[in-house]
Amino acid sequence: MAKSNGLNFNLPSVDDLFSTEEERAEARLEKVVNLSPTEISDFPNHPFKVRMDAAMQEMTESVKQYGVLVPALVRPKPEGGYEMVAGHRRKKAADLAGLAKIPCIVRQLTDDEATIIMVDSNLQREQILPSEKAFAYKMKLDALKRQGQRTDLTSSPLDNKLKGVTAAQQISRDSGDSQPQIYRYIRLTHLIPEILELIDNSVLKDQEMLQIAMRPAVELSYLRKEEQADLFAIMDEMDCTPSHAQAIKMRQMSEAKTGGERLAKDALVSIMKEEKPNQKEQFKIPKEKISRFFAPGTPTQKIEDTIVKALELYRKRQRSLER
Repeated sequence: MAKSNGLNFNLPSVDDLFSTEEERAEARLEKVVNLSPTEISDFPNHPFKVRMDAAMQEMTESVKQYGVLVPALVRPKPEGGYEMVAGHRRKKAADLAGLAKIPCIVRQLTDDEATIIMVDSNLQREQILPSEKAFAYKMKLDALKRQGQRTDLTSSPLDNKLKGVTAAQQISRDSGDSQPQIYRYIRLTHLIPEILELIDNSVLKDQEMLQIAMRPAVELSYLRKEEQADLFAIMDEMDCTPSHAQAIKMRQMSEAKTGGERLAKDALVSIMKEEKPNQKEQFKIPKEKISRFFAPGTPTQKIEDTIVKALELYRKRQRSLER
């Protein structure tokens, strides 16, 4: 029986046989093509919200007048169609403006390449919510780790791998946030959605909602999900959020529990009732005691003003009776 001589023949593909080198080079070039928004699906687990805010309204008006000036970046899907990598807001604005097609750059990208580009392009926005940064940083960190910090696959410098730059260091360089701050953001991904919304509200400033600062939120992320749910219900009832010191105390008490035992609601309430340094002159009335006097959704400030006016009228009446 004849043995293989070990020769390795690189046979040309069918495309190579029936196309010229010029045609093959042309096929490899990136082109701007016009695609229907219905052909483009959103990036899986896209962490950045497309909000219907004033900025979106402005973008929509601009698209109506001038069209989409900067092409979106998409990648082809194996099953057909395309996946958005960068340009979710442009796609939404084009849809609102009634455009049938939007210009797109089609690029072949691996999952990790697409993730890194998606995160980096969205971090250029003017307003980014803490929850968006949290999940974006986590996605990019995981992608860079899988790549072995091969930043040559993106627009970042090519020699970082040789310099021993870690994934967290690379994200810090790209974003401007320190490494400890990046890890604080990533810790937020362990919070339940209800508490995450309160952190986002530290940026959005919705007067109808509570808000919580970054440092206490990071401490709360170490609580079990059930404990977080209990705490959220308590915060909603007491209409306040824990201070940093209170959050640390909750974390310490939770971590002291063993065998799956959870922190009792009474313990959370007790900690929440502790006087905060900035609340020494404040007086709290449980919401359920006064809610029947106000319409649902009445702003907290309006409730306070109404109570003060009612007390002033009561005092005047008492004085008139004493005369």
